[in-house]
Amino acid sequence: MTKWFNTAGPCKPNIHYTLPTSERLPELKRLIEQENYFVIHAPRQTGKTTAMLTLAQELTASGKYTAVLLSLEVGAVFPHDPLAAQNSILNHWQNQIRFLKLPLPHINQIKEETGITQLDLQTVLSVWAADSPLPLVVFLDEIDALSDETLISVLRQLRSGYPNRPQGFPQCVALIGMQDVRDYKVASGGSDRLNTSSPFNIKVESITLNNFTLEDVKTLYEQHTQATGQIFTPEAIHHAYYLTQGQPWLVNAIARQVTEYLAEDVNIPITVDLINQAKDILIQRQDTHLDSLAERLREDRVKAIIEPILSGEELPNTPEDDRRYLLDLGLVIRSKEGGLKVANPIYQEVIPKVLSQGTQDSLPMIQPSWLTPTGELNPQILLETFLDFWRQHGEPLFKSTPYPEIAPHLVLMAFLHRVVNGGGSLEREYAIGSGRMDICLRYGDVVLGMELKVWKQGKADPLPQGLIQLDKYLSGLNLDTGWLVIFDRRPDLPPISDRTTTEITLSPQGRNITVIRG
Repeated sequence: MTKWFNTAGPCKPNIHYTLPTSERLPELKRLIEQENYFVIHAPRQTGKTTAMLTLAQELTASGKYTAVLLSLEVGAVFPHDPLAAQNSILNHWQNQIRFLKLPLPHINQIKEETGITQLDLQTVLSVWAADSPLPLVVFLDEIDALSDETLISVLRQLRSGYPNRPQGFPQCVALIGMQDVRDYKVASGGSDRLNTSSPFNIKVESITLNNFTLEDVKTLYEQHTQATGQIFTPEAIHHAYYLTQGQPWLVNAIARQVTEYLAEDVNIPITVDLINQAKDILIQRQDTHLDSLAERLREDRVKAIIEPILSGEELPNTPEDDRRYLLDLGLVIRSKEGGLKVANPIYQEVIPKVLSQGTQDSLPMIQPSWLTPTGELNPQILLETFLDFWRQHGEPLFKSTPYPEIAPHLVLMAFLHRVVNGGGSLEREYAIGSGRMDICLRYGDVVLGMELKVWKQGKADPLPQGLIQLDKYLSGLNLDTGWLVIFDRRPDLPPISDRTTTEITLSPQGRNITVIRG
């Protein structure tokens, strides 16, 4: 049977390339045997549902357990009405049980057995566990879709039934969601959180589902090679891993784009160039996964952390809860050095692109005078066009950006996106504490490297440090020239139209650098 790379919903092993759950979460079977309750949390679309669905099937097929994955999501619309939420959840569960053909009694049968007409989750789980010929294992998905009174009610019912396991309550219950118990929402809109695990203090562990390793990506892609004969070159596999850092949705999305659209002929080997083409398409198209991340960027607690990362500034005093929130979303990771950074190179591209989108939509008509009659990029004409644009439109466009501290960065990037639209690409590098953002513009055979710095009140002119940093960046690009753009954000300055200047200077390593001050 033909298989595919999946980017929508749980994977089905009969039609999708997948990785064994036992390899991603090897400790789970031991926890289940020990009658433990636990939490699994990871960002969206990292394979949580697929992993637990597969594990439930494996456990049931082993003949040792009756295992099932059940969703709580349908109760989310009743945050303040636990009764209505439970009715909705139980109806949904009954449909899931009927579809899976598990030996568990029907809801109506439970009502007859117990004489209870208004069932709650605890009662149903108790009867199921008692009637099941094998120990019952229940994985509860989308737990953090619930909030407020409904969430507290569900957690307390699980805690109340816990002492009766395994004969009178499930031997094992796992809560599956984006966040750990202490971060579940308990106020409308999610502004407040539990900040405690007490409603579910029976958990023995909180487990995170990690991204794919390089070996995982290789194993997944080799399944396609074994099925079709189409080869992923070793360099392509390494590059796909580098771009995605193993984020499962991105790993699958790149492979799907390549195998189904860019190289449908299985005789065509999949190369680094094809992986890059797929990456550019994903960024340009901004599929659901990337779009859902983009929506978070306007939240204040996200902005407080992402903004300094983009500008290379030090992280201000932010609550640990906020930093953990971004980690749980999968937007950032902790680097080996300990600081926060954007989770992967694709997100590095998507985040500033999304943030500058409003500014792009506000741009005036700009004639592409920077292109030669043969369609090549002329860097000198591009510089002159940018300076004219900056003097006339830079300051007014600052108001169109959602992150005021890096408004000049976003306006410049909006302009550069207009330049490369349809014919080139932008690559960015930035990190907390680096004091800069590096940009590489590629258009045909032309490669232009530039560095963005900010001059703030009370600080020294960033020119000397900027030249040293730009030397290092240009060396990596194998370039002899580049731009150093210094945004002067000190107060009481003349208008941008008057203070924007440009000069050529020599870097410490002898490169000709165009210094733009504005």
